[in-house]
Amino acid sequence: MDTTRVTRRARTALALATGTVLTAVVVQIPASATATVPAHRNAAAAPIAPHSSHFIGAFDATSHDTTSYDDTYYKDALGKTGPALKESLHRIISTTQTGKLTYDAVWDALKDTDQDPANSANVILLYSGRSTSKNANGGGPDDWNREHVWAKSHGDFGTDTGPGTDLHHLRPANVSVNSARGDKDFDKGGTEVPEAPGNFTDDDSFEPRDAVKGDVARMILYMAVRYDGGDGFPDLEPNDKVGNGTEPHIGKLSVLKQWSKQDPPDAFEKHRNQVIFDKYQHNRNPFIDHPEWVDEIW
Repeated sequence: MDTTRVTRRARTALALATGTVLTAVVVQIPASATATVPAHRNAAAAPIAPHSSHFIGAFDATSHDTTSYDDTYYKDALGKTGPALKESLHRIISTTQTGKLTYDAVWDALKDTDQDPANSANVILLYSGRSTSKNANGGGPDDWNREHVWAKSHGDFGTDTGPGTDLHHLRPANVSVNSARGDKDFDKGGTEVPEAPGNFTDDDSFEPRDAVKGDVARMILYMAVRYDGGDGFPDLEPNDKVGNGTEPHIGKLSVLKQWSKQDPPDAFEKHRNQVIFDKYQHNRNPFIDHPEWVDEIW
């Protein structure tokens, strides 16, 4: 993770993708217009930085039809619950992950998986929601970098090919916001992150904005199913505490489960899952296809 601080305030672009939409709908917002977010329990409502446009999807409907995978990809998992379901999903997503990337290759992959559907030259940054140039990647003050949603220090798996390069939990993030998140566990509360309104952090936890709370939860739970101590990597598992340090755990599980229900998979997340499956790793995040499996396992 890069620690360079951004020196100028980033503008945010809210990516609102709900349901299945065939074409992009762009709504121009006057430069003078502002929006507000609901008041957080620890902070008064704050204005969101002005942005030039919203988008509401831009994806082919067929990429969101995951029920067809039940008869093929998920057929061995159907009807199972608890540990049996978790073990079945582990076998499915590990054996079908025939594409594995180097850490350098992740840069170009993220430019594809997280492309702004309203602007093919840009990517959407996970925490801030900002749409920014694909070419603005790196470690500079106004760049975006590769955020490990399951912090790589939690299990100390580094950036070697494996969990350190798994696209299902790697996302573009503003350098300074990535630094603010650091390797903290996920929980509610804290002080609002200046570069990313709607995100909150304190000494030992980070709370992402509402629009990606479920995304974060499902990425964490994917990692817990995919990496179970085999392949020479640690056994990753969420728990219900913060301050996990270098242990192969991330919390809080109870909060992540709430977030998965609060923010169900949207078109952007489903499309991203499909791109990873079709073009890169050839495995899927089962909790995007079947969010109800979260409660079936945990």
